[in-house]
Amino acid sequence: MRYFGTFSLFIFLAVMIHGCSSDDSATPSDPNAENNRPLGTSAADILSQNNYSALTIELVYTNSFRPEPSSILGFKSFVQSLVNKPGGVQYIERVIPDQAGAPFSIEEIRAIEDANRSVFTQGDNLAVYVFFSNGASENDTNNSVTLGTAYRNTSIVIYQKTLEFITQTDPEVLPILEQTTLNHEMGHLMGLVNIQNDDIHQVHEDPDSDKHCVHEDCLMYYDATGVGRQMLEKWTQLRAVPQLEIQCLQDLQAKGAL
Repeated sequence: MRYFGTFSLFIFLAVMIHGCSSDDSATPSDPNAENNRPLGTSAADILSQNNYSALTIELVYTNSFRPEPSSILGFKSFVQSLVNKPGGVQYIERVIPDQAGAPFSIEEIRAIEDANRSVFTQGDNLAVYVFFSNGASENDTNNSVTLGTAYRNTSIVIYQKTLEFITQTDPEVLPILEQTTLNHEMGHLMGLVNIQNDDIHQVHEDPDSDKHCVHEDCLMYYDATGVGRQMLEKWTQLRAVPQLEIQCLQDLQAKGAL
């Protein structure tokens, strides 16, 4: 297991625009095909009531690395404020054993999902899966770590062990980073920023950071994921999670959000 100098790192959240080969080759014979598609292709389905009137979000974690309850509450509020689901939003929390093999490749994260995911899109209910990993990403280096990745159309991994390690000297920051990571990656599932090149405000995509927002105070701004000492101190002072700026909100509303 790698360890890193606290707060002096360049820390980022990842967005995987293209899924693995199985993501692109899901066939109708696959019973879970609706949850095995490329990132961003279910944005309108997550946000609107047109094809799915209800949403279920499965939160999977281990006993060793659980998210803070306040982070989950904040994440629920974020989702509820955006999705148009007259049938409601249900949250299922499940505990699984620590997963072996860390640090994990994204292929291993997909395999963990395949082995442990229990809720899939069926009928008029769309399902989203979030795994809070007990291990780090294999892409971590001495200078950078990954906090989360949105992959496939309804799948997110949060690197919980990494979050807890980098906030160990200031644990009050942990729920802020947890919720920021959750909301940011959920924003990618919802299509931000211009994941499928269909946003109505494409001009606010950051030319220096694909699929992120150019506005510095926005949840989807790249610096909301590149958390160094200065940004961490800012969040510590604000004690608040970044919000979506107006163009990101309008992009979501164009896809059916509230």
